[in-house]
Amino acid sequence: MGASLAAPVDPRLTLAVPGFGELPRVSQLEDLVTRVLAPNPSLMALDGTNTYIISAPGAAEAAIVDPGPPGSEHFARVESALTSLGARCRWILVTHHHIDHAEAALPWAARLNATVAAGSLMVAGPDGRLLADGDRVELTGTGIDVVATPGHCRDHLAFRLESGTVLVGDHILGRGTSVITYPEGDLLAYLESLRRVHDLGPDALYPGHGPEMRDDPSAVIEYYLAQREFREQQILAALHGGPLGISAIVEQVYAGTDRRLFGAAEQSTRAALEKMRAEGTAAIDRNDVVSLLERERA
Repeated sequence: MGASLAAPVDPRLTLAVPGFGELPRVSQLEDLVTRVLAPNPSLMALDGTNTYIISAPGAAEAAIVDPGPPGSEHFARVESALTSLGARCRWILVTHHHIDHAEAALPWAARLNATVAAGSLMVAGPDGRLLADGDRVELTGTGIDVVATPGHCRDHLAFRLESGTVLVGDHILGRGTSVITYPEGDLLAYLESLRRVHDLGPDALYPGHGPEMRDDPSAVIEYYLAQREFREQQILAALHGGPLGISAIVEQVYAGTDRRLFGAAEQSTRAALEKMRAEGTAAIDRNDVVSLLERERA
């Protein structure tokens, strides 16, 4: 079974995009959006956290999306970009609670006299705004629609701009694929959220990490869906040889992957196994040994 598996082809591999570490610190991506790259590159954060400034041309107010980690260098670049736009920050929007996106939200809100808006009160704070699917955040000259995209984690949101661009946080990355952060992540919810973003017909995807995706963003989403199916088929193939511990499944499914990413790979694998357990495909015992149910062996 394993020999017949073919990995889906990532459509981004054929595109001319900046190499790892080559994204500019500040970029005007479109009339509505400026990206400021935080100086926190890593295996998980890729080039660093993408902080976005949303402001209509000539408008006097802006929203910051995902301020990222606190730090004077990053704040100075964002503040300089706001000054260049002639806009003050009215909102700080956060896609989800992970610290590489949310840590600076409340401190920056205090410094900029802005309001934090997020999908959890933990991030928004006592004076912030709790966002839900279908909400709209208004700015002078434009507005931002909120799309709930749980899966990577429970409180994950995407933000759709009037230009047709969708800011997708960690739901879809500019390089590679996202981690389902089990146990707070949920693969079934994640797949449904991918389909929701696909159905929006986005003109571009701006991720929380890595380059923007303008060329056929729907194909990238379709690749993400296919890649999750491929990983599940790899797990099934491994289990057809008999029960395996979760660490052994990770070793087989992610063979050839940088071992420094195995922690993240295990989280996504556990999320996939939980989906399979919920669907009646596999069983997991108290020792984390996984076996196929009899009907899957037939």
